[in-house]
Amino acid sequence: MMTNLFSSFDPMSSTFNMQLNWIAMLLFIVIFYPLYWISNSKVSILYSELTSYITKEFMPLFKSYKNIIFFNVLFLFILINNIFGLMPYTFTSTAHIAMTLSMALTIWMVFMLYGWVNNTNHMFAHLVPLGTPVILMPFMVLIESISNIIRPITLSVRLAANLTAGHLLLILLGESMVNNKILLIISITAAQFALMTLEAAVAVIQAYVFATLSTLYASEV
Repeated sequence: MMTNLFSSFDPMSSTFNMQLNWIAMLLFIVIFYPLYWISNSKVSILYSELTSYITKEFMPLFKSYKNIIFFNVLFLFILINNIFGLMPYTFTSTAHIAMTLSMALTIWMVFMLYGWVNNTNHMFAHLVPLGTPVILMPFMVLIESISNIIRPITLSVRLAANLTAGHLLLILLGESMVNNKILLIISITAAQFALMTLEAAVAVIQAYVFATLSTLYASEV
């Protein structure tokens, strides 16, 4: 039973009084790895089409296919968690800023360490765009540094906020049907189906945006 509007986002399990709802992230393993042993199924065909499309999108940014594997897995991990989070009574880990910030901050830190250690001159040159007047160079360095530092924050907040907003709208519509007339209940149910379709699209788009921006950040270093 929901005690407040944000009860569906609570990672605490009422059965064991522990934060066991984070185990929902393991759905990715349950869905992803059996695809390597199940052939000619609709799910495996969809997976192949999806990964080939993502690979074609990311390939111009990298010289090696090995670099794209990580971003394919990242996209699928976020997508599976987003899609399963739309199901009733399912905990959505990617709607939590703790989860999204952990992913974004880890990826950003790895890119920054790799870039500054292996491509130091390139990283310094990236702070000052080509053709910048000398008098504006200190300001450009400051602006570029700030924009670089806030990248993991914008990545994580964008993903968590979009998913949270849609889930809250679905909850509000569901609660508004309590003790209402049948005509109003039918109208709200139709609105919920439309909103659920929109949320499914948002789940795919946000996973794609997160992976694409991570790819662009990686290509810079």
